[in-house]
Amino acid sequence: MLESFRGRSIDEIERDFRWSIPVHYNLGVDCSDRQLPSSPALIHEKLDGAVESYSFGDLAQLSNRFANALRSNGIGLGDRVAIVLPQLPATVIAHLAVYKLGGIAVPMSTLFGPDAFEMRLRDSGTKLIVTDEATLPRIEEIADHLPDLRRFVLTSGVAGARPSMTMERMLSDASPQLKAVRTKSEDPALLIYTSGTTGGPKGALHGHRMLFGHLPGFELSHDFFPQADDLFWTPADWAWIGGLMDALFPALHHGRCTFSLESSGAFDPERALSRMAKHAVRNTFLPPTALKMMRQGDARPARDLRLRTIMSGGEALGEEMLDWVRERLGVTVNEIYGQTECNYVVGNSWNLYPVKPGSMGRGYPGHRVAVVDEQGKSAGSNKLGEIAVKRPDPVMFLGYWQNPKATKDKYLGEWLLTGDLARADDDGYLYFAGRKDDVINSAGYRIGPTEIESTLIKHPAVAMAAVIGVPDKIRGEVVKAYITTKHGVEGSGALATEIQAFVKTRLAAYEYPREVEFIDQMPLTTTGKIRRNELRARHQGRSPEATKEEVANG
Repeated sequence: MLESFRGRSIDEIERDFRWSIPVHYNLGVDCSDRQLPSSPALIHEKLDGAVESYSFGDLAQLSNRFANALRSNGIGLGDRVAIVLPQLPATVIAHLAVYKLGGIAVPMSTLFGPDAFEMRLRDSGTKLIVTDEATLPRIEEIADHLPDLRRFVLTSGVAGARPSMTMERMLSDASPQLKAVRTKSEDPALLIYTSGTTGGPKGALHGHRMLFGHLPGFELSHDFFPQADDLFWTPADWAWIGGLMDALFPALHHGRCTFSLESSGAFDPERALSRMAKHAVRNTFLPPTALKMMRQGDARPARDLRLRTIMSGGEALGEEMLDWVRERLGVTVNEIYGQTECNYVVGNSWNLYPVKPGSMGRGYPGHRVAVVDEQGKSAGSNKLGEIAVKRPDPVMFLGYWQNPKATKDKYLGEWLLTGDLARADDDGYLYFAGRKDDVINSAGYRIGPTEIESTLIKHPAVAMAAVIGVPDKIRGEVVKAYITTKHGVEGSGALATEIQAFVKTRLAAYEYPREVEFIDQMPLTTTGKIRRNELRARHQGRSPEATKEEVANG
């Protein structure tokens, strides 16, 4: 999309950029059949080290076969198909097939429990679920509460007691010839649920056009992707919009190969670095949690690491983390910003414009992003306000699934309100402050947690940090920090005092954490974001059951 702008300044790109989106467009056809059949599309490494390779021709034929099999099982235009799988070739095949049928893919994490599955599957009216043997029991547990569910499809293994069959059998019995549904760009393709960090999850419905909206940010955050020998990998779950649309599908759209790595559970920093080196990965999306785990373990990159670009998003990294990545991995991170409803709209492109420490970048070409006040007007230079994106925008969701009121409430006039607070400087760079619900009001000061957390992890004893506001009789609220220490470091009163002084000397006096609590493990969502509601419950002495809904919702 931006190839013709190579060699031009960001101001020239923004001035001359125009969206070019066809009326008729199908995401599944674009990312398989439109590509050169012989070109490598996917390299997958299993847990035992065995490697499978797929060309675009393979993906086209396999997804055609699966689409025909789904069609014979009653799946058609507008039907919801849940894809509950980790990073597997079957995940890609299932997505492509559903899009080709004009159906709606509903990705979900295999880490969910029965309650989280039930809420999403029931709300979406899912008719068919594609999953694996390990996940199936948790879904079967609540299947009687899902009146729309007709069938399970297992990637492998033996079909269960309920109506089910294996993907392997379906592929072998179906024809590789398919006439894909001629969808429009505006037709729904993806129903992906928000993480529920500040309330119950809602289904964000996206059209096929959403891929086009991701391309400017994707291409610029990876230095005019694609270039020769580019190979993409991310540990981000393909059930998350970040894994799907910040990584997998933009790479396929550009006819470039994606590497996937079967995981046994928790992210392994050493394994990630060794596999990136082994497979000559050039481009990666590494969420902040992954980078922080690399830093916490002081992971040593392999000598033959060939990384060209790193993008990160989901939580702010902070200057300390950016410096560590540059020193250890040899690449400057381009941080980006977006959310499930309107993704990849802000970010950096260090080869095109300077990266300002603490900033998550500026609006990417084609996206009109501003920091606004409660009336929808510009908050002003360096003034705290809400991040907003102006419609129309191809990356913007079609609306919340069967929830017109929530959709209406998401907008203020022509602005989509993100619920995130930031400041914008005179050059248009945005500085994230936190969720509106996370703002701490202390003695008249409005404090965002992000800046404090970024300072906390600069302390040599701190591995991860999270900040919340807690009630105070005098100030209304004060800042409380939850901290996990680096390996071999013991939390103590003396260390807490040292950390408080450390922050006090680097930020405003009213921002330092008046309370510090050391914890063994930071509560995170499946997408790596901090579950602040669980920390608030912890402070109030409530059991984890008090936040069961949020935990289940990822």
